[in-house]
Amino acid sequence: MDGGAIRRWTALGAAALSLSGAFALAAPGAAEAATSGRCAGREVRTLPFRTGTVHLYRSDGYVCATTVAKKSGSGVVLVSVQARGNRPVTDRGRYKHHAGPVTVHAGHRCVKVRGAAGRGTVASGWILC
Repeated sequence: MDGGAIRRWTALGAAALSLSGAFALAAPGAAEAATSGRCAGREVRTLPFRTGTVHLYRSDGYVCATTVAKKSGSGVVLVSVQARGNRPVTDRGRYKHHAGPVTVHAGHRCVKVRGAAGRGTVASGWILC
């Protein structure tokens, strides 16, 4: 083999390795994207409203919430959770489908939850006491 052929085979091998590495790195991200918007624990409450639903989960003293819009691309989507005595933790943005998850350590304290999708909103009082 001449020097040009060796360089071509080396370049081809490097390209194949780069491509396989890109696929290996992309696969975990795709799996993570499929499970994003999910909270750990047991679903303890749902708060439906006109344009979406807030899902509330509890696990080991933590409370987690997500807001899921009924229609994709409905504008601003928001979820907020506040443990009594603390400031609220909020996720708000122009998301296509859902906001969150947001998680707070509540222990045995009550929490307030807010959710919005487009023009519809929902707010709880102190719950899960």
